[in-house]
Amino acid sequence: MSEPRQPLLIGLTGNIASGKSTVAEMLAGLGATVIDADRVAHQVMRAGGAVHQAVVAAFGPDVVGKGGEIDRARLGARVFGDPAALARLEAIVHPAVLAEVDRRIAAAPTAVVVVEAIKLIEAGMAQRCDAVWVTTCPADLQVERLVTTRGLSPQAARLRVQAQPPQERKIARADVVIHTATTRAQTYAQVQAAWEQLVASRRNDTP
Repeated sequence: MSEPRQPLLIGLTGNIASGKSTVAEMLAGLGATVIDADRVAHQVMRAGGAVHQAVVAAFGPDVVGKGGEIDRARLGARVFGDPAALARLEAIVHPAVLAEVDRRIAAAPTAVVVVEAIKLIEAGMAQRCDAVWVTTCPADLQVERLVTTRGLSPQAARLRVQAQPPQERKIARADVVIHTATTRAQTYAQVQAAWEQLVASRRNDTP
């Protein structure tokens, strides 16, 4: 009996507020299983787990909020603008996230799985993917989206955008680039075209 075929794995990344979640939603509508690495990170840091304990040990009990869960705003304030602290946090969280993402990929019921992760490349997940998709848009639009959807002040939003690596670094690793400074219909047209090409190439590879 032949081994079950592994799902085709799309790594979806892009800087903050560049349209990743919108594209992920579209891919889910086309039939993919979507794994949101940020949500996985929330889950592995839940109270009672080894990651939670390690984060508290590294950053102190004041990062714990009501109910015993880590207050992500407090933790974010601690590591924001401090590369050494951010690297320490990622060294704690990323291995657990990768392990849980791998478990979910193995359990996925669909032929295509999407891993949505802002740190897809930096965390070493990109090389596991069959294709890397990158969302991009102008920085001013990123700022506008952060103000509108997350309630940040324009100054705080701009600081978030400027703190991230240039979008061009991710684009340089991309197999597909989705430009989201368009209407939703135009974004979907890009997603659908890339999806159809990917599925066709998968079909052609079938023995």
